Amino acid sequence: MSDLDQLTQSLARNLKRWRHERGFTLDTLAARAGVSRGMIIQIEQARTNPSVGTTVKLADALGVSITTLLDYEQGPQVRLVPEEQAVRMWSTPAGSSTTLLVGAEARGPLELWAWKLMPGDASASDPHPDGTTELLHVTAGVLTLVVDGVRHQVPAGTSAVFESNVPHAYRNDGQEPVEMTMAVSIPPVR
Repeated sequence: MSDLDQLTQSLARNLKRWRHERGFTLDTLAARAGVSRGMIIQIEQARTNPSVGTTVKLADALGVSITTLLDYEQGPQVRLVPEEQAVRMWSTPAGSSTTLLVGAEARGPLELWAWKLMPGDASASDPHPDGTTELLHVTAGVLTLVVDGVRHQVPAGTSAVFESNVPHAYRNDGQEPVEMTMAVSIPPVR
């Protein structure tokens, strides 16, 4: 099978998969992407090779990257992320940091984070989309979790879950570093 044939088959399989994951009908995806229903049918049946522009429109409408939409891999996938490939997203001179450990896009983005907050440091967050849920587990120190203006003390060994569609913040008001692991589940694009 040529590279083009393999790409056509991958796009067909992935477009259909992501459309079903998002609960989109052909008409819904066509309206969101600005691509005709007939073109989507042809792509899903691997009868055409759409332009890059059409592929980008479809990926955007589905809320996935173009590389995810064109991924050649088949079947269940395991992706290992070595420590050196984790992405440091935020840090302070005092030594606080957040690191995105791994993420996935199935049924909406899902992210796993490692946090370290030094005494006196804090990180505030704007509201996330409705339906976004955060789960965290504190492994060291005492986290002050502020959700919609209400403070919650979360000591080591304690977990918390909350809907993060309101302003929220993570603070270390104590004298010892806070370490925690956090998962963020973002609802799929509808």
